Amino acid sequence: MKMSGVVADRFARIKVPSAYQLVAEAIEREILSGRLKPGDEIGTEAELVRQFGVNRSTVREGIRLLEQSGLVQRESGRRLHVCLPRYRSLSSRMSRAMILDQVTFREIHETAMALELAAVEAAVERADCADLDALEANYRKSEAEIADPVRLAEIDTEFHALIARASHNRVLELAREPAALLFFPTTELVCRRVPEGAGRMVAAHREIIDAIRARDAEAARLWMRRHVADWRRGFERAGRDIDEPVGRMANLISPGGAYT
Repeated sequence: MKMSGVVADRFARIKVPSAYQLVAEAIEREILSGRLKPGDEIGTEAELVRQFGVNRSTVREGIRLLEQSGLVQRESGRRLHVCLPRYRSLSSRMSRAMILDQVTFREIHETAMALELAAVEAAVERADCADLDALEANYRKSEAEIADPVRLAEIDTEFHALIARASHNRVLELAREPAALLFFPTTELVCRRVPEGAGRMVAAHREIIDAIRARDAEAARLWMRRHVADWRRGFERAGRDIDEPVGRMANLISPGGAYT
């Protein structure tokens, strides 16, 4: 096919991966195949230089990619080990993407309602003794810190993470965290500005734990729905607009990290 005497390009240019990308991909394949497992030693940079037959800067850049993805970490000095990607590092990137997309608190609330209900339903079915002990320990902390909005917000975030862990569904646990990083820390604002907010939060935690222990799915759904709905009412009573982008909350954070 000719265009004005010039043959049109049929093929895209071939992009050859950089050597450091090939190093990262080779190690990643070993990890994803299961031949290298979490905790296994990969070696030192010097050993990898010898094995791959490349220079040290190439290995270093390849390792940097793997460290950013959470597949590799340095322990005991120079030695490199395989590790599982951390949910929080993955979630924080998703959370930043939501901020850049100007996701609203209404969208976060709707998503949290769906995911937290799914998590608590699964927890009712699958929570074991260790899960219940962790939830009880979290509840005791919330009682002790009920007058401290900052600590109570942290404890509430932990509470919902424990519920997700008790679901024994790692996909669900991972799926809910990006929204949770943006949604649940605002409980500090609610507890600070709504007098009854902290008490209602802790009371809801008690009811949810009791429902999970009793394997009462209906009660667990009821109290989780109330708990998440309470956040929305408290958020609006604190003077915030449910349709505002989540990024605007950054303007409310003081240098010490607390909401003003």
